[in-house]
Amino acid sequence: QVQLVESGGGLVQPGGSMRLSCAASGSPSNIRHMGWYRQAPGKVHELVAMVVIGVRIDYVDSVKGRFTCSRDNAKNTITLQMNSLKPEDSAVYYCYAITQSLRSSWGQGTQVTVSS
Repeated sequence: QVQLVESGGGLVQPGGSMRLSCAASGSPSNIRHMGWYRQAPGKVHELVAMVVIGVRIDYVDSVKGRFTCSRDNAKNTITLQMNSLKPEDSAVYYCYAITQSLRSSWGQGTQVTVSS
């Protein structure tokens, strides 16, 4: 069993930056991949970034060049550095993990609001 706890989020002006963090506990050694999803009102739940361990990091096209996702295996954490934020980035952001046995875990979600 893996538990995910997110931190960060809040209100930021367009063009600003914000960093989200997620800490895994329980059985973090069993985690295969970790990433971030987001969902805005009236929009679909979409993948933002995914760390494919030992291979690559995948990003949705709309955030490429602005967001950076990284995983620290030693600390069992994953972060999402968000730069040049736009109003359309406003959403609830969720941390995600999938274990070696293909069981999914989700964080509680954190609100990110980009507005002037």
